[in-house]
Amino acid sequence: MNSPNPNISANLPRIRQLDEAAVNRIAAGEVVERPASAVKELLENALDAGARRIEVAVAHGGKSLIRVTDDGHGIRAGDLPLALARHATSKIDGSDLLNIASFGFRGEALPSLGAVGRLTITSRAPGEAAARIAVSGGRMGPVTPAALTRGTVVELHDLFFATPARLKFLRSDRAEGQAIADVIRRLAMAEPFVAFTLRDVSDGGEGRVIFRADAETGDLFDAMRGRLARVLGADFAENALRIDARREGVSLLGYAALPTYSRGAAVAQYLFVNGRPVRDKLLIGALRAAYADFLSRDRHPAAALFVECDPTFVDVNVHPAKAEVRFREPGLVRGLIVSALRHALAEAGHRASSTVAGATLGALRPEPVAPRPYQMDRPGPRAIAAAFAAQAPAPLSPGLAEPSARFEATEPAPEAEALPLGAARAQLHENYIIAQTETGFVIVDQHAAHERLVYERLKRQMAETGIAAQALLIPEIVQLSEDDAARLIDHAATLARLGLSVEPFGPGAVAVRETPALLGEVNAGALIRDILDELADLGDSQTLQARIEAILSRVACHGSIRSGRRMRVDEMNALLREMEATPHSGQCNHGRPTYVELRLADIERLFGRR
Repeated sequence: MNSPNPNISANLPRIRQLDEAAVNRIAAGEVVERPASAVKELLENALDAGARRIEVAVAHGGKSLIRVTDDGHGIRAGDLPLALARHATSKIDGSDLLNIASFGFRGEALPSLGAVGRLTITSRAPGEAAARIAVSGGRMGPVTPAALTRGTVVELHDLFFATPARLKFLRSDRAEGQAIADVIRRLAMAEPFVAFTLRDVSDGGEGRVIFRADAETGDLFDAMRGRLARVLGADFAENALRIDARREGVSLLGYAALPTYSRGAAVAQYLFVNGRPVRDKLLIGALRAAYADFLSRDRHPAAALFVECDPTFVDVNVHPAKAEVRFREPGLVRGLIVSALRHALAEAGHRASSTVAGATLGALRPEPVAPRPYQMDRPGPRAIAAAFAAQAPAPLSPGLAEPSARFEATEPAPEAEALPLGAARAQLHENYIIAQTETGFVIVDQHAAHERLVYERLKRQMAETGIAAQALLIPEIVQLSEDDAARLIDHAATLARLGLSVEPFGPGAVAVRETPALLGEVNAGALIRDILDELADLGDSQTLQARIEAILSRVACHGSIRSGRRMRVDEMNALLREMEATPHSGQCNHGRPTYVELRLADIERLFGRR
């Protein structure tokens, strides 16, 4: 670590001004990390230009060619050299960096791309002739006349040819192409009224279409739903809940999927701020907190959420790639996301995702039928008779157990069958309730369903009567820094409602006088530090609430109907009616579905009747 640096002379170093080419290459390292970064910058420029149709063509994962064609307002011929100058932009005047309403504003993308690749811009502004300019490795050529109907065409050849060391850090053509497609999909979700096309022209010619999304029509939510169905699939659109909430000048729009449509990784979470795709830890944490009561820790929600607010409310100039933002009031945004999602999930009632039924039908499909044998290979009459005799049901022996399915004679209940979860008809293996509906039947996991019902009942009781606190015989003194102690005391009222009573105890210390009774014996110091870590990270803490809800969930699990218990018909019907009236009853406390609904039409197709 103490060895001399070979890049620094032993003599007194001199400060020198780097040439413009070196400055541009250094800046390009922050802006253009890979081909997908270049595509993102060019697409944002096209959207800022008011484009309604954008076509992207790439070759070899964008390493050899990226071409972006748009029908925006274009660039005047006289402004083309200035467009390639650093920190030159038409989107802001520099007087107010906290009031940014466009995607781009730094004026770094085009000069950075020209510094590390061979860049050509052809553009035509309304009422003017088309013109072209080229720059290669930072060396700019003259403006020349060109042929173009409207808009702009930007071609980037041989990315990183001027910095070949960067090529060694790129991934395969396939991986880089997938990253480009992901960038286009995210921007396509943010702009449903704009048409996007991605082509792979590695083999020359027109190439093959990788992704295409035509411009949507209708109102904002219809357009948004149609675009999400195109990008994320029809299953997401079918199982997503509409989100529309506003609070103090901040609005939250979009769609969030049912808990039973969760994923094994956070790959289906798309977050936008004023139309800009971001990967912000505050928003990701809020999304996770909203689903914390419905998913296990190894499952992740799926959602596409759009936060809209006044540009002065959010600072987008905090990350080189503009992937993170900073809100003036982060607690307001986080609270809006959590409350809006939980309200939407509660309104969904007992609804479960349709993919559960699809997976069930897929598991029930019979094996492929073997090809029909030739006439000479068909079994004879004796073989057929022997096969029928072997397949005939034999009477039960006295020592064998009776079937585990129970059917109770009940009067027909057409009014019950008209209800969402129908009328109970049987119980299988002392755990699964079969209920008949007007359009099919429902299979209910009695333990999982009752576990959720008990849990929701306990939460309602806790909200109505509060959380009982147990006083410590000797208050526990927790030593903290003065800043942490002050931050904790600021949230003392909220913690007190959850049964945790803290008071200041001199500089840099707090006294814990009461803890939630549900937690039993608790290490107050460790709990306080966990809460402080979350307060420092997110500005709000859900640690204590999460621990209390985990206890309630455990109590509900042990206090619910156990697997193996026989239930009467009236008990089964009562469980079904309570499920219909209870929010979130479509999934248990761990995010698993509590019931599967199978349509009669699907069952008939399964047996080849349709």
